[in-house]
Amino acid sequence: MKISASPTDPSDGAAGQTPGVAGAADGLIPGDELSLLLVDDDKPFLTRLSRAMEARGFTVTSAGSVAEGLAAIAERAPAFAVIDMRLQDGNGLDVISELKSRRPEARGVILTGYGNIVTAVTAVKLGAFDYLAKPADADEIYHALMATGHDKTELPENPMSADRVRWEHIQRIYELCDRNVSETARRLNMHRRTLQRILAKRAPR
Repeated sequence: MKISASPTDPSDGAAGQTPGVAGAADGLIPGDELSLLLVDDDKPFLTRLSRAMEARGFTVTSAGSVAEGLAAIAERAPAFAVIDMRLQDGNGLDVISELKSRRPEARGVILTGYGNIVTAVTAVKLGAFDYLAKPADADEIYHALMATGHDKTELPENPMSADRVRWEHIQRIYELCDRNVSETARRLNMHRRTLQRILAKRAPR
C-alpha cells in the first residue's frame, strides 16, 4: 500500500508545513473531530504513524488487528480512521464497515499494499472516504483524511523518492523477518552483503 526520526518516521519533511488539524477539520465532523483510530499489524509502521498523527493534533488510538479495531470502535467510534486492508486476523473492510455503521459521518482511509484496486474500490463502496497504496507517508494520509470532498487526494509537497520507497520496502521485510539479514536477503532475492550495505546506510530522501 501508499511510511526513528528518519523518513521512516512519517513526520519527516512535514514539520511546519502541515496546517493545523483543528482548522482543517472545522465543520467536517461535529464534536471530538480529532479522534483517530489507526489499525495496522505492522507494529513499526503503526508506531511511527501514530507519533506523526499525534504531532498533527489528533488523539490517536492504535490497534494491531481486526479484533482490536472493532473493540476500539465499540468503545468509542472515532471521527477518523486509517485502516490496513489486510490484517493477520482478517480484512480491514470489516473494520471500516463497522465504523460507518456506528458513526456514518466518520472518515476512514484504507491502506493497501497489494495493489488490489478492485478491493480498494469495494472499500470505498463500504464507506471508506479514500484509499492509498503503501508505503504512504503522513502527509498523504493527512491530506486524504482532511479532503473536503471526493476529489483527488492532494499531491504531497515532498513525496517520497523511488529510492525511499525501495528503502521502506526493504525495512518492512527486514522487520517482518525479525531483523534476520539472511532471511530478509532470501525473501528479497538479494545478495546478503548488498542488503547489509543498504541497512547500514541512512534512509534516502
